[in-house]
Amino acid sequence: MRILLVDDEVELTDPLSRVLGREGYSVDAAYEGTSGSNLANTGSYDLLILDWMLPGKTGLEICQELRRQGKTTPVLFLTAKDTLDDRVQGLDAGADDYLVKPFELRELLARVRALLRRSGVEFHSASTGRLTVADLELDSENQIAYRQGRVIELSQKESQLLQYFMEHTGQVLTHAQIMQHLWADEEQPSSNVIAALIRLLRRKIEVGAETTLIHTVYGKGYRFGTAFAESV
Repeated sequence: MRILLVDDEVELTDPLSRVLGREGYSVDAAYEGTSGSNLANTGSYDLLILDWMLPGKTGLEICQELRRQGKTTPVLFLTAKDTLDDRVQGLDAGADDYLVKPFELRELLARVRALLRRSGVEFHSASTGRLTVADLELDSENQIAYRQGRVIELSQKESQLLQYFMEHTGQVLTHAQIMQHLWADEEQPSSNVIAALIRLLRRKIEVGAETTLIHTVYGKGYRFGTAFAESV
């Protein structure tokens, strides 16, 4: 997962690069607009974090250039500009989100995760041990999931099953594969236990109008993800 960070405040850019690196992201940093623009145009990034005011070329100009070229890489602005007109100008330039300095680090990390989810990127954070698919996040170590502000407590098997699904998003997983994964070193239960476990998991992670994530592929097994029209 590659991020480009462009900000002329070295005292912010360097520690922020280290924090993002500890979160498992690969970070390139630039300290002025011209080199930042060159990297943005030649590199393959999943997210750009741009300071608005930069020497050489502003973050606003970098964003506008990318959008004119048809590039849709998510852009998060970091800026001291906090008026409504400034926010509107930044969004009109093609930015996807806007964070006013000074900001809380955990808010920036949350916005980074949200932008990557919005662009359809799946990410496993190396430092937190968390998996994210669409708007669902799993903390497997603590057997807790998060979705749309909800905290979802999971049993051990539910957490193991959800992790297995999230690590194989888009793939059809058969009953036999799921059984082997969950009970590899244990006596395997009857086959209807899988269906019951999936029923319980669905009730927890798919509430109300939330998008269906666990899809039954009849005669084969199950598939996890957000866009499989042929499944039910």
